[in-house]
Amino acid sequence: MTFRPDVVRGSGDEAPGSVDYRLARRHLINEFKRGRLSRLDICDAHPELIRAAVNVGAVQEEVCPICEESPLMNVSYVFGGRLPSFGRCITKASEIAHFRRQTGPYTCYVVEVCSNCRWNHLAKLFQLGRSSGK
Repeated sequence: MTFRPDVVRGSGDEAPGSVDYRLARRHLINEFKRGRLSRLDICDAHPELIRAAVNVGAVQEEVCPICEESPLMNVSYVFGGRLPSFGRCITKASEIAHFRRQTGPYTCYVVEVCSNCRWNHLAKLFQLGRSSGK
């Protein structure tokens, strides 16, 4: 067996440069349910993240695994050249398409947020933008 990147890349469902944090998420939730972490340890979302979740977040079908009351919201932020150091909160799906067409590396971070108990977790990150051809 060889270890070329195309062999070990996986199922091909994700674009190159994508990172999925499901295993870390599962571990954190299990530690909470076992009583090793308190709600105060993990429910610490910044007020701006809660505001973004409430106003522009994408509602998920999944209920919050911590409070088990409210649906989770996904909030996306893009970071890269010519953007503010705090990134840009994505409010529409068309904005992701816009950054995909742009030249230069951009990174999109998707955060799961519960506006009820303030739980948040980085769900995934992926690369956007076209290569400059250099």
